[in-house]
Amino acid sequence: MRDLICLSPVDGREYARRPLATDAEIERALAEARRAQREWARTPLDERCATMLRFLAAMGASNPDIVPELAWQMGRPVRYGGEYRSLAERVLAMVDLAPAALAPFLAEGGRSVVRVPAGLVLVIAPWNYPFLTAANTIVPALLAGNAVILKPSAQTPLAGERFAEALRAAGLPEGLFANLFLSHEQTGRILQTGRVDHATFTGSVEGGRAVERTAAGSFTSLTLELGGKDPAYVREDADVAGAVENLVDGSFYNSGQSCCGVERIYVHEGVWQPFVDGFAETASRYRLGDPLDPETSLGPMANTKGAASVRDQVRQAIEAGSAAHILAQLFPADTGDGPYLMPQVLTWVDHSMAVMREETFGPVVGIMKVAGDEEAVRLMNDSAYGLTASIWTSDIEAAERLAAQVEAGTVFANRCDYLDPLLAWTGVKHSGRGASLGRFGFEAVTRPKSLHLRSA
Repeated sequence: MRDLICLSPVDGREYARRPLATDAEIERALAEARRAQREWARTPLDERCATMLRFLAAMGASNPDIVPELAWQMGRPVRYGGEYRSLAERVLAMVDLAPAALAPFLAEGGRSVVRVPAGLVLVIAPWNYPFLTAANTIVPALLAGNAVILKPSAQTPLAGERFAEALRAAGLPEGLFANLFLSHEQTGRILQTGRVDHATFTGSVEGGRAVERTAAGSFTSLTLELGGKDPAYVREDADVAGAVENLVDGSFYNSGQSCCGVERIYVHEGVWQPFVDGFAETASRYRLGDPLDPETSLGPMANTKGAASVRDQVRQAIEAGSAAHILAQLFPADTGDGPYLMPQVLTWVDHSMAVMREETFGPVVGIMKVAGDEEAVRLMNDSAYGLTASIWTSDIEAAERLAAQVEAGTVFANRCDYLDPLLAWTGVKHSGRGASLGRFGFEAVTRPKSLHLRSA
C-alpha cells in the first residue's frame, strides 16, 4: 500500500506518514456520508449552529499543539500563533450569517424558493493555509445540511486529522465528515464518477484545470480558488510609512506563500524613493530561521522545489537588469540551495520579467515607478490573474473610482492580504471561479428549490 509522506521543511526529515485510503474505505466513507447527510439535513439549523460553535471550541483547545505541528509541516513560525484567530472570526461570522443566508425567499400565493443542501461536498485543501481554506467550505457546508469529505494536502496531513477530532468532539453525527488521505488518481476517480455533488479546490492554475477536466461531464459543481499575482498601487497622497508597514507584511507573511500575497507594487514617482528605502529597510529586519524559535519571523518555504523556482525568478530578473535591495549577508540561513529563502526586493523591473508576470509564491516582490493613476491601473490589469489588489491613498473617493477599473475579485484601500468573512472571496481571470465566504459561500453548497403550493 502506498503512503502519504510529509517531509518537514525544517530539517528535511520525515515528519508524518499516513497510508492512502483503500478503495473499500473510500466507498464506505461515501456511502456513510450519503446516509448521514439525509438525517443531518432534517436537523434544525440552531442545532447545526451549536455544533459548529462546539467545533470551534475544540479547535481552540487544540491550538497550542496545532501551532508547532504547522511549523514542522509547512514552516510557518510559531510566533504567529497558527490560524485559530482567523478561523474563529470566520466560523462565528458564518454561524451568524446562516439563518439569513439559508432563509427562504418568500413570494405571494404559496410561492417560495428555499435553499436545500447540495448533498455531498468534497474539499480539496492546500497546505499553505490548511485550516482556513478548508473551513471556508466545510463550515458553511455543514451548516447548510451537507456531508463533507476532506482531502488534506500531503504537506499538511495532520490538519485533516485535527478537523476530524474537533468535529467528533463537537458531537457531529458519525459519517457526516470524513478525512481521507487520497492520491491524485483516487481524487480524480471520485470526481469523474460524479460521486460528490460539489467540490472545492484551492491550489495552482494547472491544478484547477486538472480538476475541471476531471469533473467534466459529471455535473459536479465546482468552486476554484487558484493563483494570484496581486498588485498594490501607492499613490502620491498615500501614508508612506503605513503603506510600507502593511505591504511588507502582505508580501512576506507566510514566506510569501499566500494566494493573495502582494507580489508586485506600483509606486507614484512622487513618493518612490522614501517608499523603496522604507520597504527595503523594513524587509531587512526579518529573521530567517527555525520556525520553532519564537524569535524567527520568516520560516522556510514548504519545500525546496518551491524555493528553487523563486530563486530562478530572482536570478532571471537580476540578469535582465533589475536591482536587488536586500543584502544576502543579513540572512545566513539562506544557503542558496534549500527551503530557507531570504526576502528580496527588486526594482528596475518590468513586465517582460517572470517575477512581474508569473506567480512567485515566495518572499520576493518587484516594485515599479509610475507617473500616475492611468499607468498604475494599466499595469495592475496587465496580468492573467485577478484575485486581490490594493490601493494606498488618503483619497477614498479616488480609491473607489480606481477600484471600479481594477480587474480583481477583491480590491482593498489601505490594507491588503485579508479575507473579510462577510464579503465574497472570489477571483477573476485565471484566479478562479465561484465564491466562498459571506452568504455567497452558502450559495455554493446549496441549490435553490422552488415551491408553488396551490390550495385545492
